[in-house]
Amino acid sequence: MNLHDVRVYKSDENLAREDQLAWKIAEVAADPVAVSPEVSEMVINRIIDNASVAVASITRGPGIAARAQALDHPYAPGASVFGVTGGYSPEWAAWANGVAVRELDYHDTFLAAEYSHPGDNIPPILAVAQHTGCTGAALLRGIATGYEIQVDLVKAISLHKHKIDHVAHLGPSAAAGIGTMLGLPVETIFQAIGQALHTTTATRQSRKGEISTWKAHAPAFAGKMAVEAGDRAMRGQTSPTPIYEGEDGVIAWLLDGPDAHYEVPLPAPGEAKRGILDTYTKEHSAEYQAQAWIDLARKLHHEHPELADPANVGSVTIHTSHHTHYVIGSGANDPQKYDPTASRETLDHSIPYIFTVALQDGAWDHVGSYSPERAGRPDTVELWNKVRTLEDPEWTRRYHSNDPAEKAFGGRVEIILHDGSTLTDEIAVADAHPLGARPFAREDYIRKFRTLAAGVVEDAEVERFLALVQRLPELTADEVRELNVVAAPGVLEALALPKGLF
Repeated sequence: MNLHDVRVYKSDENLAREDQLAWKIAEVAADPVAVSPEVSEMVINRIIDNASVAVASITRGPGIAARAQALDHPYAPGASVFGVTGGYSPEWAAWANGVAVRELDYHDTFLAAEYSHPGDNIPPILAVAQHTGCTGAALLRGIATGYEIQVDLVKAISLHKHKIDHVAHLGPSAAAGIGTMLGLPVETIFQAIGQALHTTTATRQSRKGEISTWKAHAPAFAGKMAVEAGDRAMRGQTSPTPIYEGEDGVIAWLLDGPDAHYEVPLPAPGEAKRGILDTYTKEHSAEYQAQAWIDLARKLHHEHPELADPANVGSVTIHTSHHTHYVIGSGANDPQKYDPTASRETLDHSIPYIFTVALQDGAWDHVGSYSPERAGRPDTVELWNKVRTLEDPEWTRRYHSNDPAEKAFGGRVEIILHDGSTLTDEIAVADAHPLGARPFAREDYIRKFRTLAAGVVEDAEVERFLALVQRLPELTADEVRELNVVAAPGVLEALALPKGLF
């Protein structure tokens, strides 16, 4: 990997286009390197993973609304939309599928200087592939680029520190992936990246306080903007330049300011794009920092069943990283994180709630664990209010470590019982993590898909999709258009589609 120095330049310094970060990203995107076998296999895993969580959410409110918008934009040849047949305008297909993928917060993740869900790259890149008639091999190269660029930006540039939402890294990565897949020249990709970034910088209020359905829509919007930016750039339209380094640019005014300095890693010319191999998926439908805590809680449930009864517990203190404490823990100072009437999106970002339910149930369900009945159970509310988080500098250090063997997303729990005794345990990474107790492999992705598709998709459709996607590198353009999952008859027909402008 090459490290690229990135800083703010005054307008009269005339930073050459070839020295701008957006141009360097475009050069990586345009580099026609082969996709390695292990990257190819992981891309297939993540397409399966995306399909899993998408079919599980197509009957939920955000998915229904986004799909209704896409259905109002039929187009030929167009792109497919999860759950239905037909072709739709690619930017709207990317939108609907992006919402379906993200709504349950149940797909892959990468955490470093910033947070991300790199699987959000797949809906826009796949939609453009289907619309333009790309082969499976071209789609594979595009997705590998999307993951690579997002991972590289996430490693180097923190957005959340300045309350900018992490989808600001997604617009450029998806635009780069589309450029790779279509074989666009560096100049065109450069312009698309700049436009995609400029239109996707927003605040993190979407993940704060009373978290709304927009949490699912924000990454889908970034993907939609990447598709539209690519279209405009292909028509010769240009972007703000330099988008990152300009004195009125993103870094100077939204991030670390005029004195900022970053070192962004990017593959050298001819170097394979392997970023996807640094990412990891979710076994549970919850914020990634909650994954390890669910695993530890269900372990404690089976080892110490008495902990499920709040009468036996005096207090529960979770010692963890800065992010877990301040974003999904009690350090956020969000009273909604202890509110049994809070939205599913808010409960998904409450580690006190998640740990409590997993401790009581010894399991986690993407629907039942968030139901109003489950959240409002009196014994749960009582135990929930005994759970607090604290930042531990050592777990924060491990969270930010660049050493994969040391990097951790868990922490230590200390439970003081009413009899005065203390129980402690800890976990570093989720069981499904590559270094966890049970790392996810192809059979796990397939099992997740079959589990979440049950009752939504017919068995024959499940097997058709699985057989097709596992041949990704050799798929024809017509077969790429079949990379969709259609709901069983009767599943969607009874749902009322909300009406808006279209």
